Amino acid sequence: MRLALLALLAKEPAHGYELKQALEQTFGAAYPQPNIGQIYVTLGRLEQNGLIQGQDVSQSSRPNKRVYEITEAGRAALAGWFDEPTEGPRVRDDFFTKLALAPGTGAADRVALINKQRRHYLNIMRGLSRLAAAEDRDNRIAHLLIEGAMLHLQADLDWLERCQEELE
Repeated sequence: MRLALLALLAKEPAHGYELKQALEQTFGAAYPQPNIGQIYVTLGRLEQNGLIQGQDVSQSSRPNKRVYEITEAGRAALAGWFDEPTEGPRVRDDFFTKLALAPGTGAADRVALINKQRRHYLNIMRGLSRLAAAEDRDNRIAHLLIEGAMLHLQADLDWLERCQEELE
């Protein structure tokens, strides 16, 4: 979340609640809703690390609010984040580890594991489909996020089929 907050602050200074709203508007319901407490903890850490600076702004009938802006060090960290490729496919997969080790334990059957995992993925897929139908059509970012998750799930389902064919 820290780099997402830096990216939002690179656009314009904001206080914690504005950042929460910006994350929600950008990613819609497809992305886990940020906890305001987590946002303020992260902002505190970013400030301690010199990546942002905060300034208290007085409000007429309310307590002061702290508005944050990105520093040059924060811009450099953000540029580094955008410059680095994101992790690719995972080779160390917890499910595959279970699948590989199950026969020696007598505790689980490979086909049962595959079927259970398949049902789990299909339930997630149905939930994503409902989420996509409920999401505002104008929020292209949220729809791309949901579509990406569904494509990953479809690939995982295809891979489960391949595992079942090979291991039976």
